[in-house]
Amino acid sequence: MTSTSTDTSKTVEKSTESNRSGALVTDQGTTTIADAVVQKIAGLAAREVRGVYALGGGTARAIGALRDRIPGASSSIGQGVSVEVGEKQAAVDLELVVDYGVAIAELARAVRRNVITAIEQMTGLEVVEVNINVNDVYIEDESDQQQQQPTRDRVQ
Repeated sequence: MTSTSTDTSKTVEKSTESNRSGALVTDQGTTTIADAVVQKIAGLAAREVRGVYALGGGTARAIGALRDRIPGASSSIGQGVSVEVGEKQAAVDLELVVDYGVAIAELARAVRRNVITAIEQMTGLEVVEVNINVNDVYIEDESDQQQQQPTRDRVQ
């Protein structure tokens, strides 16, 4: 029985793979998808999940905050996202900051599912992995307190 179910799953994987590769490589020509396109799709899909506060590490978020203050500058949708894109497959690495109180394992599953679905539906690429690195927890009171505390000069 085990070998039969394994053979069945291999058949499904092969037929799915041929359908996806057929969408990008046809007799009429080849479609190539840039890494930046997949990066943006992954970034937007990750941000859609409730409980994701931001993407990127501390330095990337600081640079993003500076970029947002410059008139006419656009924010980087792909911040905190790195991708590898091949002819038929893609792999994604995400750096997340999550809201305090969110179950991180459940959030990671939801982000992974949303990113895979978005990329596969929009590009036809097979997503082979989505690695998630949670590098911070956002605590609402922490940033509010820092902004509200008056600064006193040492010398008056």
